[in-house]
Amino acid sequence: METQTRPATSKFFFLLPRNLLLAYQSFGVVYGDLSTSPLYVFRSVFAVSLKHHQNPEVIFGAFSLIFWALTLIPLLKYTCIILSADDSGEGGTFALYSLICRHARFNMLPNQQAADEDLSTYKYGSTGQPPSSSSSSSLKRFLEKHKKSRTALICVVLLGASMVIGDGVITPAISVLSAVSALKVEGEGVDITHGQVVALACLILVGLFALQHFGTHRVAIVFAPVIILWLLSIFSIGIYNTIHWNPKIVHAFSPHYIIKFFSETRKEGWISLGGVLLSITGTEAMFADLGHFTASSIRLAFGFVVYPCLVVQYMGQAAYLSKNISSIPDSFYKSVPERIFWPVFAIANLASIVGSQAIITATFSIVKQCHALGFFPRVKIVHTSKHMFGQIYIPEINWILMVLTLLITIGFQDTTLVGNAYGLACMTVMFITTFLMALVITFVWQKHIVFGISFLVFFWCIEGVYLSAAIMKAPQGGWVSLLLALIFMFIMFVWFYGNRRKYKHDIHNKIQLKWLLNLGPSLGIVRVPGIGLVYSELATGIPSIFSHFVTNLPAFHNVVVFICVKYVPIPFVLPTERYLIGRVCPRPYRMYRCIVRYGYKDIQKDDRNFENQLIQSVAEFIQMEAVQPPPPTSDTGSFDGRMAVISTKSNSGLIISESEPGESIIRSSALRILKSSYDAENPQMSRRRVRFQLPPSSPAMDPAVRDELLQLVEAKEAGVAYITGFSYIKARKASSILKKIVIDVGYSFLRKNCRRPAVTLHIPHISLIEVGMIYYV
Repeated sequence: METQTRPATSKFFFLLPRNLLLAYQSFGVVYGDLSTSPLYVFRSVFAVSLKHHQNPEVIFGAFSLIFWALTLIPLLKYTCIILSADDSGEGGTFALYSLICRHARFNMLPNQQAADEDLSTYKYGSTGQPPSSSSSSSLKRFLEKHKKSRTALICVVLLGASMVIGDGVITPAISVLSAVSALKVEGEGVDITHGQVVALACLILVGLFALQHFGTHRVAIVFAPVIILWLLSIFSIGIYNTIHWNPKIVHAFSPHYIIKFFSETRKEGWISLGGVLLSITGTEAMFADLGHFTASSIRLAFGFVVYPCLVVQYMGQAAYLSKNISSIPDSFYKSVPERIFWPVFAIANLASIVGSQAIITATFSIVKQCHALGFFPRVKIVHTSKHMFGQIYIPEINWILMVLTLLITIGFQDTTLVGNAYGLACMTVMFITTFLMALVITFVWQKHIVFGISFLVFFWCIEGVYLSAAIMKAPQGGWVSLLLALIFMFIMFVWFYGNRRKYKHDIHNKIQLKWLLNLGPSLGIVRVPGIGLVYSELATGIPSIFSHFVTNLPAFHNVVVFICVKYVPIPFVLPTERYLIGRVCPRPYRMYRCIVRYGYKDIQKDDRNFENQLIQSVAEFIQMEAVQPPPPTSDTGSFDGRMAVISTKSNSGLIISESEPGESIIRSSALRILKSSYDAENPQMSRRRVRFQLPPSSPAMDPAVRDELLQLVEAKEAGVAYITGFSYIKARKASSILKKIVIDVGYSFLRKNCRRPAVTLHIPHISLIEVGMIYYV
């Protein structure tokens, strides 16, 4: 018995320090938004609807509502249940959607292949798909059969993503504005006008967004201590206020006070729930930022620090207000003892900046995921840290967020109105997360359908009440969230629809392989030295862009590689599984296909070794094909579609040895690669110069294989050209007016104002050839 328990115990103590470290780091990233909510919750609860019900009994009931909201939503729903629904360690709305798509046929991404299901991280968990259950089979078949169900699901996911982006606009406004509003409180002889407070908030917001291009990693070292100091401060203030003002507030832990609250306030109490839900805003970050930490570390941080600190702070603030009813408009700062007013004010401003920084970074991540899945226009993604994975900066989104945040701050100038928009956005995301989680329980976890329905009904009943109260406040500021969500959803829909029509046009107009084979190995033109990399979204077939060269130009490169860069519905693709290499035509044609696969959280870096990795992968494929030839067939179309996973890792059968200063030789069974060092004289234009050489003649190597490898090496030495299409999409004359507006106006505007494909694909401008194409869809 002792020998059986020792490994588990040692594993626990081995993981504990790591989880404690991650829990410490999570304070500055995950809980900045949630921990600053005491600045404005009670003010929002009593702002309008409860002006005539400001008495100790109602205050006790409001605290009871806040306590049970924190207990049921963040503690029970998220830390106990939803954190277990990670997608290979990743969380968030797209993680749930990705899991559902891989276990039910809901995926709407183009160019998906059966080979994608062979990826090691495609199936749920590390041991493959869980045991099947027949309880959800009927529902699964029904939803897969109807295309409208897939459309409805992606619309729900996009609504959640749009609300998160809207949250990135609203959170900095309410956090900073609430923090600097303390200057209006008359303490230490301070007297400042409301306009000056708004101006100071705008100045802080401009500075916050202006510093985004440096990356959060440069100041991340101070994030966690700031939030921890803030939590300890509000915990101490809460204890002091509870003991000093009204210790009987502890009785409000009983839900009996909730009943008394609604019996007195009735409809006004229901409307005030829009302010209560502000106490749980920021909860979604615990799941959305799961990829940077672990479920255990987030549970430790919330359960042992964040949750008790927030509960005690709200309890102390309610105890103070029960004896000082007139202080409700500035409840937090009025409850702070006068001696520590200014230190708390400074910490509150730092905490609000940290909370704003976290949601801005999360907004960059969600936009990147939308772009990866084809739902957002092409943007420039800058990786701000070489050491911290996932730290990105998107210039276009940053300045758009800044302008929108300043407009909201100047336009409303009131945290109550901004809070109405904030609460509606956050509760909508939680409502959608509950729905997606019920599908995960049913389809991914393979639990009985009763468990999924029970989870959905229980939390929808709770969240539905809060959501309905938030919707009731749409005329008082909540319309901002709806407007922002509609704008971003419209952008996503137009971009997805336009790309979808373009892809269908490419599929319908791709070149027939039979026609290409009839041209012969020379393609009817002169084959000049060099490699032509033809980019296309097609995973099979030959794109129509290639026919422009064959029919209109007298020459083309001796080696042609059709490249398809695509995303699959998993968070990460292992580097050893990223490249799929195949042959398009028979060997004399020297035409290959390379499919480069990324996950929705993968970082597509400006990799200067892409050409070298590609050539090495093609060489390995040529040799592998010679060892394991495909089965003979008379079908000429069978050449396209036979793909092989090629690893480009240098430790996979490759040996690196130094040859002379600044150079190294990598030997493999296919090629010998001679690498030289970077050009130190011009570092901005430096690119690693690589020379490929064949190994000495070997009797075992087929002469045909050696000749093909030799032509590949000569083509690489001659140069590489990147060929992409620059498309102009127009609606047909017979199309409806709505379609013409979407394509000719909406999609055309987005295409003209977004980044070109060469920028997002990191193609060197000096080697780029763009071909104009007009699509009539």
